[in-house]
Amino acid sequence: MVETRRSPWLWLRVGLVGFVLAWILGPRGLRDSVPILVVFLVALGLEVHFFVSAVRGGQAARAPDRGPQPVDREWYGFDGLADDEDEEADWDDESRTAVAPRARPLRSFAVGLAVIGALVAVTALVDRSTGWASIPGDRRSEAVTRISGEASRIAGKPVAIRCDEGRDYVGAVQHADGVAVVGGDLAIVTPEICDDLYRLAFEHQTNGSRTGRALAVLAHESWHLRGVADESTVECYALQSGVQLGQRLGLSEARARQLMRQQRVENALRGADTLAYRLTSECRDGGELDLDPADSSFP
Repeated sequence: MVETRRSPWLWLRVGLVGFVLAWILGPRGLRDSVPILVVFLVALGLEVHFFVSAVRGGQAARAPDRGPQPVDREWYGFDGLADDEDEEADWDDESRTAVAPRARPLRSFAVGLAVIGALVAVTALVDRSTGWASIPGDRRSEAVTRISGEASRIAGKPVAIRCDEGRDYVGAVQHADGVAVVGGDLAIVTPEICDDLYRLAFEHQTNGSRTGRALAVLAHESWHLRGVADESTVECYALQSGVQLGQRLGLSEARARQLMRQQRVENALRGADTLAYRLTSECRDGGELDLDPADSSFP
């Protein structure tokens, strides 16, 4: 029986395709934490490494020795078969010197580049047809103006919100959905946050916890712009302000509160790397961080 051995490079390519599909179809957290460009650069680096190794003298695979092995000669013997031994010796010598067909590094490299190119094309097509990038430019400008206006109301001064379409500041870079200088006048959020806010305010669409997260992020960064630095305090204020923010963008009060309470639950479930954002015991109705003690609804 002949055993077929798959090249590890084949499995790497299969894994690459699987990861890209998961990145496109999977949760937004995966897209935010792993920039697809990095994945493609890693794949390209692997292909180049394989190509260079092959060109520099990759080791040619020796054909297996199918002649009698020493243990066969010891157990069964081949005395008296001089002619057969001569023929066998000739065959054995040829088999030992024969090498498997030399790998074709250029063809393999071309296949790898084709796979990477196809995945880049698919990713670009999906990105253009969905999300923030699919919204016409004038509508995006209108949405940014609206979002900035809402942020200004929370910050108590004129501020601006920028959607980080180039992903230079947030998302995978900062491992956060938004960033702002405390007391400043500009906050930068991911395109996904802008898209969810646009869908809510202009198309009256909600997407469960994603919509709640978008509201919380905008309110959170707005409180930073207002001058509050402590992340836990800002998070508590954001959940409370998110209710009114959601209402102004089209939600009912009950739905807005539900989303903010869901965000509060998710806050408690986050990992150790977000301990600074963890809500304290004072983030409650009547607590020190209650923005409206006269209102028993919290957040």
